[in-house]
Amino acid sequence: MTDEAVTPADPADPAEALFAEARTLDAADPLAHHLNEFADAPGVDAYLDGNSLGRPLRDIPEKVSAFIREDWGTRLIRSWDEQWMELPMQLGDRIAAVTLGAAAGQTVVADSTSVMLYKLMRAAVAARPGRSEIVIEAGNFPTDRFIAAGVAEETGTTLRWVEPDPIIGVTAAVVASVVSERTALVVLSHVDYRSGALADMPQITKAVQDVGALMLWDLCHSVGVVPMHLDDWGVDMAVGCTYKYLNGGPGSPAFGYLRTEHHGAVQQPIQGWWGAADIFAMGPEYAPVAGIRQLLSGTPPVMSMLAMQGMLDLIDVEGIGAVRAKSISLTDFAVRAYDAVLAPLGVELVSTRDAAHRGGHVTIAHDSFREVTQQLWNDGVIPDFRFPNGIRLGLSPLSTSHEETLRGVLAVRDALQ
Repeated sequence: MTDEAVTPADPADPAEALFAEARTLDAADPLAHHLNEFADAPGVDAYLDGNSLGRPLRDIPEKVSAFIREDWGTRLIRSWDEQWMELPMQLGDRIAAVTLGAAAGQTVVADSTSVMLYKLMRAAVAARPGRSEIVIEAGNFPTDRFIAAGVAEETGTTLRWVEPDPIIGVTAAVVASVVSERTALVVLSHVDYRSGALADMPQITKAVQDVGALMLWDLCHSVGVVPMHLDDWGVDMAVGCTYKYLNGGPGSPAFGYLRTEHHGAVQQPIQGWWGAADIFAMGPEYAPVAGIRQLLSGTPPVMSMLAMQGMLDLIDVEGIGAVRAKSISLTDFAVRAYDAVLAPLGVELVSTRDAAHRGGHVTIAHDSFREVTQQLWNDGVIPDFRFPNGIRLGLSPLSTSHEETLRGVLAVRDALQ
């Protein structure tokens, strides 16, 4: 025993009840056994940025080592014929089956998100001659807006901006009010990168197609965490990254989806040898292949396709529906924790409370959050700051517990106090 006085717990502090709730939820979590499959990050007490860069799986070092030792180191260039040539299409089909609700032959892994967005935007405008407008949300992710502006300049089309409620996000009614016979292409994000608002993909896609335009969805913040049915919903085209909820690692390549009926009619503009009908013909003119390989341009980044394969295996085992259920449990709990400990400090909730219309992250706002985020990072709590005053709590379901979520929320409280 020491002579130091013991301060009794503050009965008004809601943290104790929140911790009890978190532990109950974690004990009942059917996906909890996957938490140990992700690599440890020494010094990190709460990682709440899985919607920006997913944690690596624990077995990634050995998989990379085996690749260097065997596939590359032993088989050498023979691995192209043995496995690598078809990898972009095979991995695309796996992403489609596990996360997109799409049949084989419509998805391919290649390039960065920005390059894939350019290819499909430019191709879509060319496929709708005589139409003069590209519709895009004014608050969409910068890459989407910048590339749309560049495509508009190249093609002589006009950008028409959608300005929805920042928390509710884009709705089918808003889209229907701005599209017309002048619209060539509409570009929207399935999940808003700021608020987490989840768009009604089937209804918005229908509103766009009703006027004869093409619909391009950015799936970067929804793939791997929100179930989709691209085929059933009639989606024309989509692009998504693989380093968030698919845990492919920094800079892992994006994927592109192009509905079968558009193959051949929608021709991407970067005519590289990998998209040619006969890759090794080395002929004088470009002739595109008939299938989804037409979205390829240059040699694919094989090593960067390794890490995401393990995460796809996990999602496939559990099912994207179970992942979504855990995601909703985490974000609902984050909102309850916000109400208890952050709302009294003047923090604003800038995500919808309706889980059916929210993706995998919750955003809170306060004028001091730029400084608070830096302090949190220094203390081993890693959320994501978004200009001008938002912190995103990105809760990747397979690698995040309710208790870890609560530790992050309480760290924000303590930094504010």
